[in-house]
Amino acid sequence: MSRYTPHLLVGLIFGLAPLAVAQDTPAGSGGQAPVAGAHAPLTLPSDRPIGTIEPVFEFYDAMPTGVTVSASGRIFVNFPRWGDDVPYTVGEIRDGRVVPYPDIGTNIFDPARPAETLRSVQNVVVDPLDRLWIVDTGAPQLAPPLVGAAKLVAVDPTTDRIVKTIVLPPSAVTSTTYINDVRFDLRQGKAGYAYLTDSSFRGPGGIIVVDLASGESWRRLTGDYSTSPDPTFIPIVEGEQMATRQTGRPPLNVGYGSNGIAISADGATLYYSPLSSRHLFSVPTRILRDRTVDDAAVARSVIDLGEKGASDGLMSDDKGRIYAGDYEHNSIRQRDTDGIWKTIAHDGRILWPDTLWVANDGYLYFTANQLHRQPPFHEGTDMREKPYTLFRLKIDGGPVSLK
Repeated sequence: MSRYTPHLLVGLIFGLAPLAVAQDTPAGSGGQAPVAGAHAPLTLPSDRPIGTIEPVFEFYDAMPTGVTVSASGRIFVNFPRWGDDVPYTVGEIRDGRVVPYPDIGTNIFDPARPAETLRSVQNVVVDPLDRLWIVDTGAPQLAPPLVGAAKLVAVDPTTDRIVKTIVLPPSAVTSTTYINDVRFDLRQGKAGYAYLTDSSFRGPGGIIVVDLASGESWRRLTGDYSTSPDPTFIPIVEGEQMATRQTGRPPLNVGYGSNGIAISADGATLYYSPLSSRHLFSVPTRILRDRTVDDAAVARSVIDLGEKGASDGLMSDDKGRIYAGDYEHNSIRQRDTDGIWKTIAHDGRILWPDTLWVANDGYLYFTANQLHRQPPFHEGTDMREKPYTLFRLKIDGGPVSLK
């Protein structure tokens, strides 16, 4: 005989709609109710992707970091010498493969010619005149940079020849410096200025300013809170705290300084962010260039623009928007001119979005290189799974061109 449950009795007494209740226990069932979820769908709810990312190229050898695309559509990449077998540290994707660029000889480091050969390149960037600039850290395996090896090298893609080299002096590149990325404004001064981030994990981070005409360079915001790791920052990547791990020792929190960098469409503002932070900062470029402005005044001009997510690369477009990777959430985010961030791509394949680049074809290109899976973060075990991937994402914008 059927029996009312307490829930059904409450509904009858107060005139409420009765809750759904299980049917009488079928005869011969041994008194057991049907198993909940016995007819559940084959596919359970899961994380939804956002946007559409397109694979452009797959890397089966060394791990890439930087990518840039010329006005004519040539794609250049680089491979820092962090421990992988890196026969050449700069390459061009050509005819379905990567070839050394500008040639193999330049990519074989010669300690006797540190300014003429490449030691360990962290990034490659095409400037508004379509020259390829190479950011050579001079610091393989994140070691202290070799004096004379940290430099900016410009290559003319029409001839594939080096046309300018600026060696960064010890006053700009200290023994703890790790230069990371660069942006250009060629309208200022006689030949333009470059702005680089120092993402040091041994010492203070900062911004390095380079006068492209004279080759002079100087530091700004050295050790400022905006260029330093956030001491409260604990990155969670793929559900696990990202930390340096050695067997038998407690994990050490990751602390890297200013890393991603972007310049506004009008060239007036530089945006940047420490790798170990979720905040975006800005500073007027005119103050960075003016050497009569003291460091305290430069620091006072910094604006904390709030949280954006934890990112490696930053980029801007000609519509005044900023793009950032979000390595904790396998995402790419966009900051509109009203300061509001939104996620424009979220995909499980975006495993550590590194460098971002806005190209003339209306796409945002980015590398996904699984940086967080490297051996130092997993007690010496390499957790990376090849291939590493170059992706692109359609946007309705183009590159910033300050020339």
